[in-house]
Amino acid sequence: MWLRDDGGALVLTLHIQPAAKKTEVVGVHGDALKIRLAAPPVDGKANAALIKFIAAQLGVSKNSVTLISGDTARAKRLRVVGVDMSAVRQQLSLGS
Repeated sequence: MWLRDDGGALVLTLHIQPAAKKTEVVGVHGDALKIRLAAPPVDGKANAALIKFIAAQLGVSKNSVTLISGDTARAKRLRVVGVDMSAVRQQLSLGS
């Protein structure tokens, strides 16, 4: 499951495709949510773009989104505070 409760915060397991044509949520990829990022995987630009995109999609500040693993990998985990599970599912347009 790509989304789980972690005691007051949510953890998103993501599969990232950097340097895509546009930034968008693609769907489920195995146990992860696949996201295409327009930013290149250079000098942390993709990670910064990912945090900005997720924060905007969920209506939280960038400070509410933390990269907890996968700094240089396509497989990443983000910790998000200030939202509930149903809101995340709805905002990322996946339903469940």
